[in-house]
Amino acid sequence: MGQNRLIVASDLDGDMRETRIRMAAPVDEADLRALFADRITMVESVEWSKREGRILARAQERLGALVLTDRALDQPSPEALARAALDGLRQNGLSWTPAAARMRARIALLPELGPVDDATLLADDDWLLPYLGNSRSLAALRGLDLTEALKARIGWEGQRRLDEAVPAHFTTPLGRKVPIDYDHETPSIELRLQELFGVTRHPMAGCVPCGSPCSRRGQADRGHDRSAGVLDGGYGDVRRDMRGRYPRHPGRRTRARRIRPCAPSPAGLRAHRTNARNGCVQAAL
Repeated sequence: MGQNRLIVASDLDGDMRETRIRMAAPVDEADLRALFADRITMVESVEWSKREGRILARAQERLGALVLTDRALDQPSPEALARAALDGLRQNGLSWTPAAARMRARIALLPELGPVDDATLLADDDWLLPYLGNSRSLAALRGLDLTEALKARIGWEGQRRLDEAVPAHFTTPLGRKVPIDYDHETPSIELRLQELFGVTRHPMAGCVPCGSPCSRRGQADRGHDRSAGVLDGGYGDVRRDMRGRYPRHPGRRTRARRIRPCAPSPAGLRAHRTNARNGCVQAAL
């Protein structure tokens, strides 16, 4: 009896986990097809398998719950694949690449663009589905870059507003674009203090003032409150902090409006890199 593919069991021992068959009869598949041809259906199944960590796409012939044939589905529809991948994301959670995490942090600073927490994003499937068609495994989902999907979610007008209010870069008076780090509680920029000479308004990201990567929050807030300029505000605090560490460097006392921007010299750049290795010396903006 164990060699037969299909059987009808008429007497079982009642054990729900490992049932012992006491009485059964073999069934010929050809007889089933002849008797129930009108009830046999072809079912395409595209589902996320939590056990295997990937999408399983199968084509099955079924007679009710009985599977007569089972084979891999060669060309599942992109929409079915995307919905199966979305189920995988909902089971395993979103993974954020550095670029996507920065984009989400920027959007979070503009409440008018809507919430961007994981629960809200996963509940709204319209923005995600177009970007999930090629993700068939857990590894692919974890490597998915959601940056473009987030841009599409807020639309063109939202992107324009984001670039204006929460820019990705800070432009120095010399014209150099410095990336703004949104990976921490307070947005920050890292650059040579001399590059800020001539700045008369505290750098902002949304409603939050930018600080340095090593600054205390209070320093950033004080720099923002004194809006006359960097040297009129937070620079004084930084100068006092640096005086003990670099006693041979007196520090500038000149106010911002009396200093013109100048290109950094190679020697100054090397000194900055040396200081960066010894410790963070950037100003709290």
